[in-house]
Amino acid sequence: MATIVDHQIRQLSRDMGLVEPFLSALVNPASYDVTLGSSILVENDNGHFTEINCSSEPFWMPPGAFVLACTEQYVRIPNNMECVFQLKSSRGREGYGHQLAAYIDPGFNGRVTLELHNSRRFAELPLKAGMRIGQLRFAKVDAVPMRSYAVTGRYQGATGAEESKG
Repeated sequence: MATIVDHQIRQLSRDMGLVEPFLSALVNPASYDVTLGSSILVENDNGHFTEINCSSEPFWMPPGAFVLACTEQYVRIPNNMECVFQLKSSRGREGYGHQLAAYIDPGFNGRVTLELHNSRRFAELPLKAGMRIGQLRFAKVDAVPMRSYAVTGRYQGATGAEESKG
């Protein structure tokens, strides 16, 4: 596999919409910073999720809380590439955690759902639309799959955070 670097991320975003909206300021040497979308799903008392909008006011995630969020950016992963989400190291140092369900298959199109939690014992952590939450690393795969995520995926075309579909 070959890692996709800064100038390739720029070119692929211009040519085929790899990342939209695309901002040059979010390009790193071998990754693209992604920001938090405005809608998050917060676990409630009965174990289900309630949708909350965090575009004007932050949602304060209590210690130990679990939420589903999504990237503001919509990604289009070509059939000859794969992608991995990683939490920004700054967010990790602040106490944010991610469940490591971070692999994005060839052929996926949509906003990436993030499984976030507050690892702090005593402090709440804010979730606000537009905050830099993670980064996407892209790589070319050695061969194009026979059936891409566009054919096999249950979350194709996601426009927001999505609960598990089993």
